[in-house]
Amino acid sequence: MQDEDLRNPEWYFNRQLSLVEFNRRVLAQASDTGNPLLERLKFLCIASSNLDEFFEIRVAGLYQASELGVPQSGPDSRTPQQLLREISQRVHELVEEQYRVLNDEVIPELAEAGIRFLRRSEWSPAQKAWIREFFNEELLPVLSPLGLDPAHPFPQVLNKSLNFIVSLEGKDAFGRSSGMAVVQAPRALPRIIHVPAELEGSGSADFVFLSSIIHAHVTDLFPGMNATGCYQFRVTRNSDLYVDEEEVDDLLRAMEGELPSRRYGEAVRLEVAANCPAPMADFLLEEFGLGPDALYQVNGPVNLNRLLAVCDLVDRPDLKYPGFTPGLPPELRHGGDLFKVMRHRDVLLHHPFESFAPVIELLRQAAQDPDVLAIKQTLYRTGPDSAVVDHLVSAAQAGKEVTVVVELRARFDEAANIGLANRLQAAGAHVVYGVVGHKTHAKMMLIVRREGRRLRQYVHLGTGNYHARTARLYTDYGLLTARPDVGEDVHRVFLQLTSLGKVSELSHLLESPFTLHQGMVERIDRERAHAEAGRPARIIVKVNSLVEGKVIRALYAASRAGVEIDLIVRGMCCLRPGVAGISENIRVRSIIGRFLEHTRVFYFANDGHPELFLSSADWMERNFFRRVETGFPLLDEELRERVLGDLQTYLADNTQAWILDAEGHYTRARPDAAENAVNAQTTMMQRYGEGG
Repeated sequence: MQDEDLRNPEWYFNRQLSLVEFNRRVLAQASDTGNPLLERLKFLCIASSNLDEFFEIRVAGLYQASELGVPQSGPDSRTPQQLLREISQRVHELVEEQYRVLNDEVIPELAEAGIRFLRRSEWSPAQKAWIREFFNEELLPVLSPLGLDPAHPFPQVLNKSLNFIVSLEGKDAFGRSSGMAVVQAPRALPRIIHVPAELEGSGSADFVFLSSIIHAHVTDLFPGMNATGCYQFRVTRNSDLYVDEEEVDDLLRAMEGELPSRRYGEAVRLEVAANCPAPMADFLLEEFGLGPDALYQVNGPVNLNRLLAVCDLVDRPDLKYPGFTPGLPPELRHGGDLFKVMRHRDVLLHHPFESFAPVIELLRQAAQDPDVLAIKQTLYRTGPDSAVVDHLVSAAQAGKEVTVVVELRARFDEAANIGLANRLQAAGAHVVYGVVGHKTHAKMMLIVRREGRRLRQYVHLGTGNYHARTARLYTDYGLLTARPDVGEDVHRVFLQLTSLGKVSELSHLLESPFTLHQGMVERIDRERAHAEAGRPARIIVKVNSLVEGKVIRALYAASRAGVEIDLIVRGMCCLRPGVAGISENIRVRSIIGRFLEHTRVFYFANDGHPELFLSSADWMERNFFRRVETGFPLLDEELRERVLGDLQTYLADNTQAWILDAEGHYTRARPDAAENAVNAQTTMMQRYGEGG
């Protein structure tokens, strides 16, 4: 069989359908009684939030492709129309399961634990009185019900906002009788209200939904009329921003102008209460220009993600994961001069099992050190109140040359990044926005320090963002090194980003969109050549997504030659493992647990001369060809063996791993009677955490 034959669409899973299956695995965590109860609630909310983004970006893109007549999408050769139908079927099943888990498992178990969501039929007289007062004082003054008639057309509805469609009887003061109105919930008010414990019949953790309060008093909004029905609804809109970078002179201003449009993009999904009558649901579909496949009738709140607030409102450590203190590598446990440590040897951090604090401390020391002349850094996502940004501002104010590459197009963080770019510029930092047509997704920090008569470069390279909060929730690697050749590579990448210069040859780093894809394919082909020559050959890859066709074909060819390949793919995977004659030597697993798996690791055995790369890039077209990414090797043998040991732990996981079969089904791994249970994340916490 020739390599060209590896393009058969039957040997590829669809990326969008694969993403739906990922959300099914996330949802399964909400039913897993091995997880603490409030953590199960979090997983339920995460699945809801993931589906929101899936519709805002992925489904919205398919609608656009369908309208433009795009013939097919991806190596599986499905058309956008086919995909929209399949997505609708699978997501309807997923949403039904989501609300079953909520109503039959999570809410009853929360009630047994003393955390209750009170239905209107359960309110005591004292609770009813308190809720009425809340409605009159907090809600009524800010609600603007809109009766629908020729003078009051259907209102603009914000993306993902909570709304109610109300059926009415009677006439208002002007004799009007439209029979229908829309009530938009105030965005400023929480969607879950904590009921005071001192009220008769209340516990310490009783809540009511804002929607329940509006339902109970909706007739008060229409004096002289009677509300015969009140039903929640929420519309999801296309939220992908479009800026033609070649046609704008100032990307920051263009992004600022485009952000408001996200709230009112084209509708792609309508969620309504399960008891909403069909004529009313059809009316809403028509208003939003949607077909019946886009309607999701749900038995509960239309936005489950709002339930996440309960985890912060309830002080129940017994219902959450046990506390965990990240550790530090031995060379960093006594504090001191980080520059001295880095001159002595490379340091690897594995977050969140090891602390992110050394990265922030390195930046703090650089900002205060009079011998530091310059700091260069990429910022993709940082979070609010970022210590990283604070130290960059301090360094700029101290007169150091600070250059920051801020990615304005970091999806859903655009407004925050515009704000930090303005703050950095005000402090005197040089701020650039990367390269036209390519998002800057690489995670790099370069510090230039005068030491005697020479300048020395200190580098941090990472697989994740400079974001202290996600560093406690996402697994990522960060490398601290003072190797001159690595420092020079990073310096050259920054020059490309800021000076518009040509591509320079790099000694160790691989870079998208130039050498990373080619470098991966060449190394896969090298393992294939070893196998064909009868030598042992091995590949282990850990990524969030595996989508790009040429890399998949290279893996198929390597498998056919006898290369043993293990792929740890958290989310989307288009490769079909276990196909006879194609991929029988490829195994695919996904790890879903307490922390979001985010590391990207590429290991090639190379006939006894192993290479191991860490990277900011997933194996997707966008990361290889439309982004600035880096892949950096671990040149220290001890660190390389350490990460290889981490990979082996993930491959041994038999409690949080899901195994992908040739039909596209994921099955949860379970230890058999002869096996010990292995949870990779728990093992990492024990291996690297404080006291480990």
